[in-house]
Amino acid sequence: MVFLKKSIRNRGIKNKHSKPKNPSQNQQHSSKLSIQLEENLQEIKETLGFSEDIIIREFRIGREKSIKASIIFTDGLVDTISNQEFILESLMRDFPQADVNKISMEDLILTIKETTLTVAEVKDITDYQLLYESLFSGHVILLINGHSVGLAISMKGGKERSVTEPSTENSIRGPRESLTENIRVNTALIRRKINNPNLWLESRKIGKQTKTNVSLMYIKGIANEEVIEEVRSRLDRINIDSILDSLYIEEFIQDTTFTPFPTIYHSERPDVVAANLLEGRIAILVDGTPFVLIVPAIFVQFLHAPDDYYSRADITTLLRILRFIGILIALLGPSVYIAITTFHQEMLPTPLLISLAAQREGVPFPAFIEALMMEVTFEILRESGLRLPKAIGQAVSIVGTLVIGTAAVEAGIVSAAMVIVVSITAISSFIVSSYNLSIAIRMLRFPFMGLAASFGFFGITFGITAVILHLCSLKSFGVPYMLPFAPYMKEDQKDALFLFPRWAQSTRQRSISPTNIKRQDSDIPKPDQGNN
Repeated sequence: MVFLKKSIRNRGIKNKHSKPKNPSQNQQHSSKLSIQLEENLQEIKETLGFSEDIIIREFRIGREKSIKASIIFTDGLVDTISNQEFILESLMRDFPQADVNKISMEDLILTIKETTLTVAEVKDITDYQLLYESLFSGHVILLINGHSVGLAISMKGGKERSVTEPSTENSIRGPRESLTENIRVNTALIRRKINNPNLWLESRKIGKQTKTNVSLMYIKGIANEEVIEEVRSRLDRINIDSILDSLYIEEFIQDTTFTPFPTIYHSERPDVVAANLLEGRIAILVDGTPFVLIVPAIFVQFLHAPDDYYSRADITTLLRILRFIGILIALLGPSVYIAITTFHQEMLPTPLLISLAAQREGVPFPAFIEALMMEVTFEILRESGLRLPKAIGQAVSIVGTLVIGTAAVEAGIVSAAMVIVVSITAISSFIVSSYNLSIAIRMLRFPFMGLAASFGFFGITFGITAVILHLCSLKSFGVPYMLPFAPYMKEDQKDALFLFPRWAQSTRQRSISPTNIKRQDSDIPKPDQGNN
């Protein structure tokens, strides 16, 4: 109540540094441009608070220098050299040869567009809202005195991060380029992979304050039209002030909110995005972030790595099986150890049981508390290693783990076997290529430890059943999350747990692309076997 009174009382207080502004800012954004250049410039200055990064350059054009004009652009978003060469020089040096007094204002704008400006993208602007959107998108605004229509000239530039190697999806063999924060660079990288006119791009602006450019990319004829329409509908329903990252979009359009498992795939590699587009999926690109959202997503998609498709099929199959085993260890390693040492000692060989009993003789805590302390400690060390500078982050996490583990064993707080189990579990969690799925496994590890400490293997079995039922209930844009296992689809098993050779994968996944499942001819020649 006190805060409400203060806010009401402070409404009448004005900042002494503020400039006079139009009382209705909404009307200001939607109103038309004035014929008078000075009124337009004054309106722009007041609306933008006389910001120093907004450059306004006034000059005159025509043989007699009788017509006043002005360009407005945002410093840092515009290529300054191109602005001087293709706009100012064209208007102030080349254009004065024309006698502008003998033509109308409409013909003057048309003459400038058709014969003077040597720029590819030029569009008309008639109101302030479109002017501000173009101004902050890297356009140069040209206003001419006596005309209520301006020109938005594309002159995007400024500093941006160049195309580098991926930082989160490393690959031994394959392309070495990653997406950037510039959405146009990203679309160009994807189009370079898919040279097809059916690769369509739809753009919209989301965010009442940020006006973030969000693009929808898919291959017409391969992507499911119903899924495309559903993505459009969910994007159009978003009503928020700002979109600063693709995660903002992900939280609004995902099917199930209360689940630890990711239902939308994301990638920073253009080759991964292109491969998913060719499978019939839809990519959502957000300006300002290198991570592209890909829908619909299924569970096995998060277990695959980019290297899987740049290696031989037999090698990839072996690595995928190893990856699945690593996930099971990362999820159930500590809980299985707790269940065996607490309830099911008869499952261990006698020498091993005697060794574990001797190690735990001086440990004052039960196995659950022992594992919980070690897991929490390791998670803290891992998070601190990520947040610290790279130069010391890895050193702190590695040295901290070794020192704490050794000291805990020597102090009798934990047993040496528990340190080994926690270490193997931590290493196995790094085998998951998807960071979001890795976090889900780390979260579920603690409930499984509690079930194992309470009910042994019966608790673990109950937990596994509950997780499987939960996974089978999930959907991603209408597609079952556990495809192709549940429901079981025989043809789609060629790229699930196992990977078949290229010549054997003649069809796409039917659940993703039901209208165009044919990827290649099924009667293509197979490699010779045993023939020289």
